[in-house]
Amino acid sequence: MIAARGRCCGGSRRARGSRSGMAAERPRARPAASPSSFPSSSSSSSSNGDGGASRALDTSLFVPVPLKPGLGGAASEDVGAELTRPGQGEVLKNLNKFYKRKEIQRLGAENGLDARLFHQAFISFRKYIMESSSVSADLHIILNDICCGAGHVDDLFPFFLRHAKQIFPMLDCMDDLRKISDLRLPPNWYPDARAIQRKIIFHAGPTNSGKTYHAIQRFLSAKSGIYCGPLKLLAHEIFQKSNDANVPCDLVTGEERVYANEDARQAPHVACTIEMCSTNTPYEVAVIDEIQMIRDPARGWAWTRALLGLCAEEIHVCGEPAAVDLVTELMYTTGEEVEVRNYKRLTPLTVLDNALESLDNLRPGDCIVCFSKNDIYSVSRQIEARGLECAVIYGSLPPGTKLEQAKKFNDPDDPCKILVATDAIGMGLNLCIRRIIFNSIVKPTVNEKGEKEIDSITTSQALQIAGRAGRFGSSFKQGEVTTMHRDDLMQLKEILSEAVPPVKAAGLHPTPEQIEMFAYHLPDATLSNLIDIFVSLSQVDGMYFVCNIDDFKFLADMIQHIPLNLRSRYVFCTAPLNRKEPFVCTTLLKFARQFSRNEPLTFDWLCRHTKWPLAAPRNIKELVHLEAVHDVFDLYLWLSYRFMDMFPDAVLVRDIQKKLDDIIQIGVCNITKLIRASQSAAAPGTAEVVSEDFPLSRTKKDGRVVSDRQGAASPEALSVAVEAAGLRRAKNLRPRPGSRREDLKSYGRGSLANRLLQEGLLTQEMLKQLESEWQDQHRNGRYGLGSKRGDQHSSKEVGKKRK
Repeated sequence: MIAARGRCCGGSRRARGSRSGMAAERPRARPAASPSSFPSSSSSSSSNGDGGASRALDTSLFVPVPLKPGLGGAASEDVGAELTRPGQGEVLKNLNKFYKRKEIQRLGAENGLDARLFHQAFISFRKYIMESSSVSADLHIILNDICCGAGHVDDLFPFFLRHAKQIFPMLDCMDDLRKISDLRLPPNWYPDARAIQRKIIFHAGPTNSGKTYHAIQRFLSAKSGIYCGPLKLLAHEIFQKSNDANVPCDLVTGEERVYANEDARQAPHVACTIEMCSTNTPYEVAVIDEIQMIRDPARGWAWTRALLGLCAEEIHVCGEPAAVDLVTELMYTTGEEVEVRNYKRLTPLTVLDNALESLDNLRPGDCIVCFSKNDIYSVSRQIEARGLECAVIYGSLPPGTKLEQAKKFNDPDDPCKILVATDAIGMGLNLCIRRIIFNSIVKPTVNEKGEKEIDSITTSQALQIAGRAGRFGSSFKQGEVTTMHRDDLMQLKEILSEAVPPVKAAGLHPTPEQIEMFAYHLPDATLSNLIDIFVSLSQVDGMYFVCNIDDFKFLADMIQHIPLNLRSRYVFCTAPLNRKEPFVCTTLLKFARQFSRNEPLTFDWLCRHTKWPLAAPRNIKELVHLEAVHDVFDLYLWLSYRFMDMFPDAVLVRDIQKKLDDIIQIGVCNITKLIRASQSAAAPGTAEVVSEDFPLSRTKKDGRVVSDRQGAASPEALSVAVEAAGLRRAKNLRPRPGSRREDLKSYGRGSLANRLLQEGLLTQEMLKQLESEWQDQHRNGRYGLGSKRGDQHSSKEVGKKRK
């Protein structure tokens, strides 16, 4: 909540709130997108079906500025006022009459006071009058007349309204605030791009169709160009390809600047991450990769900015056909036409009729896709237990480690022929994969309320991952896709056969300039609340949505107590970090505190706080910490390009980051040893590699995936664990749109036990005996799932459900 003190808004300030061309008429109207059409956020604004009519302000974001009652004093006491002062009881009675009058409430609403603000203003007004030893002479006379019957309670309204505007000064600035937060015409934010006639070419096709290849060929043949990609790995790949083709190209990411010219002169070509593209530099050709990410709830604004703002004669956008209609409509508002070039997959992709069922059936070129780190660790350990080597790739690994693991897997002379990965392989890495195997088809997600749940992967996600099999130009002429488990295969086929829903809205994000103008009117507001107020007041066209700003607000609240100017605070809050990593968040807090003292963050300071040098990891916990330290180094480098004088040792930090990358690679290459070390350090039966909210593994025997979460659980605990997993899965799984409830039965209670029975691995007699033995142990106070209190509690709860 904020103390909503602001400045009065005169005509000159009113002009500052508007943007040039804001009143321009759009070429055509479009209905607002439905809430299900684009990612929603607890803080996101909704679209307006009337083309952007003003929305009601969320007044819960404001609290009144406290006003001290008039204390008067012996020297200033008005004797006449003292003699004619009405009794407090009579005053209170008339004030309550004033509050209850419908006419007064209606007048308040006409002046911007909704029911909540009206109530708060009255409470403050009443307190001010009742606790003041002296009030203004005119108010004193009105109160006296009312109490004597010579006046009406309605006569108090001008004084009440004056008081309300003192505690809610934004009431006088609302028009200016609405103008500042008007997001209905994003194309007008980029006058340089509007000054030229751009040619838009959409390369539409699935993964492995050559769409990006054709766009890059045009990029290389141009006199100047810019490539905008979603990942550092993609930007680095184009950077290398360009320079290898004797086309000087610079690399620009949030944490790195590499110049093709030794004297650091800017090259005519640049490869960058999408957030780093310049909207002021003219180019002949621009390439925007993975345009469908314009719908991303967190980063979609960067694709919108690039599409509308790049100053290039030709703009080549590459991505899914699902984004064609939206891009066409967005370009219609700028007066630019879109040429669509469709591509088909270059190699066939086949969905197999049989699931893998057992890790014994793995073949060279296989990639097992998991959606949790626990599954990554579990599967990789079981593969190496069979004498096979495997590469491991997941999202939190440093880019250098990912590239080394990919190189190891792709090398025909390397004995490593199996890859275990998360959906991080969906883009950014060239991999020679013959067969994609989904270990699970459910993935942890966060819904619009911020609640965690598991849901089936979307068609877009499934196609992106499955499409990595059979890459054109690799040793495999066709790709194959299947699942680890038999009962997942049919649902995967249904997912892959569905059409990808069209992209219906593009993301937007408040700019620093807009937030600064807001802060001018609300100087006492916190940055987090400025963002909340901005989003609450914002007006968006039906083709746009306001991106999720929860991460921004989290960082803003975290550093709120540190004295920083607004611009610096905004920069710190846009730092790219995972807020689920406590070590990284704590380090950002230390950075901000040191920055606020105007003390440079030197190399020695960073080494002390990260305890550098660091040794090779001995277990998974230490490996995870090394990954967090790598993220801290990334954070330092990112800040060094925004505050060069305060983060002066970027070169030294980059050197030790490369050394840390090598250390992490050693850990990943020995990941099974780290898993064993982690489990041996835990209590028997309770070993857990990484704490996760969603255990996606399935318990299997005889070559099938076994979750490390259960460790060395006794046979008696198997049935209970199966039932518990089924209950968790049934509780958390949300059906995909259009799916039948019968399709989800395989995730319900005891589904694994039923499957083991069907496959002959377990008999009814064995199952009954296991249940009986477990119940006996439960009554005797013994728990087969482990000795820790948490495990005992879990077993007890499951036992109650079974009874």
